[in-house]
Amino acid sequence: MILSLQGCMAVGKTTAVNYLLQNAPYIHISYEVNRDIIDEVKRRQLDKNKYDDYLEIQKMWLNKEVVRWHKAIKFPCSVMDFGAEEIEFYTLNYPKSIGVEWEIENALHTELEAVRKCMPTRILFLDASDEVLRRHKENDDTRSRNFFEHHLKYLLPLKRKWFFGRTNVDILHVDDLDIETVGIRVKEWCDKCIADFDENKLR
Repeated sequence: MILSLQGCMAVGKTTAVNYLLQNAPYIHISYEVNRDIIDEVKRRQLDKNKYDDYLEIQKMWLNKEVVRWHKAIKFPCSVMDFGAEEIEFYTLNYPKSIGVEWEIENALHTELEAVRKCMPTRILFLDASDEVLRRHKENDDTRSRNFFEHHLKYLLPLKRKWFFGRTNVDILHVDDLDIETVGIRVKEWCDKCIADFDENKLR
């Protein structure tokens, strides 16, 4: 079973999976590791705001996610800090966030079809107000988050519209929760997903 944590930058996904790492040893954690692709994009001097370059960049991300999924399914339960649903969303919606209407679906048809076979069983969307997200960002000096303001203003509204209301998406509002409580709630959600999954297998 694959579970995925979703939400805006700085909402607390990585903190939550770190809590799981310490308190739920029966869950495999699959982190989003992106240094290799970032380095390749720089090496090839690709610009994500140019159509042809964007397609090349997203091919790399989509293919990488398929490989990551195949590693994750070797475990009884894996939790992803962003899963395949994120790369599908971003691939189709980033152009809209910069005000362009690029043809993506057909241009990346093969890669999108492959990644759509790698979707998580369930998704937990961690949501917070803009004020809380900005405070989280300011309190975290371990990351630059140069893309934060664009993500908050243009991508997050699209993301909420994309995910909210789906039958396999649960929402956790974290505005009034401290770090440990978020971790506890995420673990409780994971445990319930595992229990439900096991119960369905017995039917």
